[in-house]
Amino acid sequence: MKIGQKVKVYRLRDRVSGSVAEKLAQVGTIKDYKMTDGSGVGVLVVFDDNFATWFFEDEIGVVQ
Repeated sequence: MKIGQKVKVYRLRDRVSGSVAEKLAQVGTIKDYKMTDGSGVGVLVVFDDNFATWFFEDEIGVVQ
């Protein structure tokens, strides 16, 4: 996955706040990468409403 790509949230690995849960099935844009606590690399995703949060790579997929 690359910065600038459009991605869709397909699943949520952990329990999350309501504002993050609302992004399930939404499309956003990758803005940056995030180092996690040893379980991989995450990506920072920004949505059309300017809400931004990070996801693990297995929670999102590239939109064609």
